[in-house]
Amino acid sequence: MSGDLLQTKLYMSRPRPALVPRPRLIARLNQGLHGKLTLISAPAGFGKTTLVTEWIAGGERPSAWLSLDEGDNDPARFLQYLVAALRTVAPEVDKAAAVALQSPQLPPAQAILTPLINEIAAVPAPFILVLDDYHEVESPPVDELLTFLLEHMPPPLHLVITTREDPTLPLARLRARAQLTELRAADLRFTVEETAVFLNQILGLNLSASAVAALEARTEGWIAGLQLASLSLQGHQAGTADFIDSFTGSHRFVLDYLIEEVLQQQPGDVQAFLLKTAVLNRLTGPLCDAVTGDDNGQDMLESLERANLFLVSLDNERRWYRYHHLFADLLRQQLHQSAAEDDITALHVRASEWLEANGRELEAFQHAAAANDVARAARLIEGQGLPLYFRGEAVPVRQWFESLPEAEFEARPSLWVMYASVLTLTGRLHDTIEEVLQSAETALHDAPHDAETNDWLGRIAALRAMLAVTVNQVETIITQSRRALELLRPDNTPMRTTTTWALGYAYQIQGNRAA
Repeated sequence: MSGDLLQTKLYMSRPRPALVPRPRLIARLNQGLHGKLTLISAPAGFGKTTLVTEWIAGGERPSAWLSLDEGDNDPARFLQYLVAALRTVAPEVDKAAAVALQSPQLPPAQAILTPLINEIAAVPAPFILVLDDYHEVESPPVDELLTFLLEHMPPPLHLVITTREDPTLPLARLRARAQLTELRAADLRFTVEETAVFLNQILGLNLSASAVAALEARTEGWIAGLQLASLSLQGHQAGTADFIDSFTGSHRFVLDYLIEEVLQQQPGDVQAFLLKTAVLNRLTGPLCDAVTGDDNGQDMLESLERANLFLVSLDNERRWYRYHHLFADLLRQQLHQSAAEDDITALHVRASEWLEANGRELEAFQHAAAANDVARAARLIEGQGLPLYFRGEAVPVRQWFESLPEAEFEARPSLWVMYASVLTLTGRLHDTIEEVLQSAETALHDAPHDAETNDWLGRIAALRAMLAVTVNQVETIITQSRRALELLRPDNTPMRTTTTWALGYAYQIQGNRAA
């Protein structure tokens, strides 16, 4: 499975060469190492990730890093990445979890985490695990996994979570036991002194003490707001006082205003690059070239990084980047306001084509879905021999199916079968899955009964066998498994493997050792 994991999710962003020293916060983070969890919870733009990378870079403990996104709502995918992150500092901790994750149905959290925790406990030196952007995860099963880990935390491990929202974890209990260190927006906001260092020493604005104090008051020490203000101030040096006086409003409205100011001050080619590449969650030079149609993607990315234009490095080789989340949201808003829908669709299609050609099938699928290219998205879901929903990507695939109108399913009966497969893997109700399977059978009834149609019918039987496993209906398991093995294509290895496992399970219940 490791070949399917996006390695840049495991890379810590490199600390910027010039940072505002924050010894008071570093000291609190160091003191927190005696407990189980450090929680850094604040709205966007308060420097959460920057603080953690600065702390880790200046510390002695090795650290594992995992940047989370919406796809990590799937417990299987989350666990795969969690184990991969742990392996970067402790290669020996994956053996038990790897066996559990290969099971056709994900075992309970305790069954997976107990041997993993035991392996972590044997690691000789203490280390840190950082889960960055945990607000992207809104999954009770993932919360349960982390809760079990926290309750049975092995001594070598200290967990750090950065998030925009408090997670659904036993924070009160950890707080009462002095096992929790918390940094909030009030802790992270720049003081007047830090604001002066940031604006004058690092950004070179040379503002007066009164101007610094006024800007700090206007932004309430909000770091992203200060950075945005500084970009606008570079074009308003003559009227600094007037600009600061007019710098008011909520974060959202101020940010909208400043993004327009910043974008309008960029050269035309930079504006075009920013807007076109805003469709991407992660950027690298060749991918940007494929999307924009130009050949200067890498130079542009390095130029944006030098200009501090909200670009975050994801590795140490300056190959992969992402935009600051808030900046990306606003760029996409500007793109949809300024470009035709067909042009935006074309950007997603070009991104999908490049990502597929470079082995990034999940991201290729996401862009195909954004382009509303149903045929391409369905083909990418099926994958090259192993469907995406068998690789821990069931949740984003299920969400896409749920967004499709019924007419698309009627036009492509195979979509019903794939949808039922995803529902099975995500633990949906039996009645719902059987209803989908019946719709698939009805749609396939009038189709030519060639090898392809028979394979889809075999998948339906295989899914019914798997559903019967969950309620120990032995005769149904055997009947549907045998039908599936008769109909499935010889090269449909994933479904044949699943079906054979189900059949063996039924024989085991019967005590039929010979079979």
